Amino acid sequence: MSPLENIAGGSWQGPFSDAVAKRAVAALEGGRLLFFPELAFALQADEMVFLDPDCSDGRAKNLSYDSRSGKLKGTALPLPERERLKAMVARFAKHAQALVAGLLPGYVPHLRLGRTSYRPIEVKERPSSYRKDDSRLHVDAFPSRPNGGERILRVFSNVNPDGQARVWRVGEPFEVCAERFLPRLCPPFPGKGKLLQALRLTRGYRSPYDHYMLSLHDSMKADETYQRQCPQCEVPFPAATSWMVFTDQVSHAAMAGQYVFEQTFYLPVQGLHDPSTAPLKVLERLLARELVA
Repeated sequence: MSPLENIAGGSWQGPFSDAVAKRAVAALEGGRLLFFPELAFALQADEMVFLDPDCSDGRAKNLSYDSRSGKLKGTALPLPERERLKAMVARFAKHAQALVAGLLPGYVPHLRLGRTSYRPIEVKERPSSYRKDDSRLHVDAFPSRPNGGERILRVFSNVNPDGQARVWRVGEPFEVCAERFLPRLCPPFPGKGKLLQALRLTRGYRSPYDHYMLSLHDSMKADETYQRQCPQCEVPFPAATSWMVFTDQVSHAAMAGQYVFEQTFYLPVQGLHDPSTAPLKVLERLLARELVA
């Protein structure tokens, strides 16, 4: 079976029929990616200048925009250009919110808006340690930002002007991956989460769930044999297309591509149509213990 569920239509606002919405929810929660082959994020004429890796300050792999504070990080452009760049990224955030609201209305009361990213750097040109190397198969987890079991829903759009695809590898189902790695993972020592929080090494309490997800993320990336030999397939996302996926559930790796937007949303498990599909519930079932108080 293809990891992609195609959703037709070229409008970020929809409308989407009830049948399409139900199909989208079932695919997402079942560990598949929603692919929008006709949905492009169109840049305005004065925004084409930002299709340039030099709009990044070179220190981070992407530019990051926080809708709540209105701050844009990751660029060294002077103020006038910086404001135009921020407006472009903020406009993508609005488009992504409209898409989720139209296609997944049942999620909307529970969603929390995360950061918006613009990635102008070619994937192959980003040096990094293995833990930060997103060209290795992984599920998303954050060392300093524990989320206590919330789902990580992301909307992507490829705006490459030269027709270059964003190329991913997509790996095995989450539960299969977890069963493979859990025997290798050490449980957190008592009080670790509170200690990390007290030392301000994390922004909030790292629950046992966050510990296991981060350990799974790191172990997947560190295992060279797994990276080469585990069941996986290559998935190209052509220019002028968009896609949506729970990146905490779908094992993925970015192999090639440049000029991509991404919007993150956080969704509590109770906001899902089928909470049993959440990584939190899968890990609790496999470990036979509660992982979030």
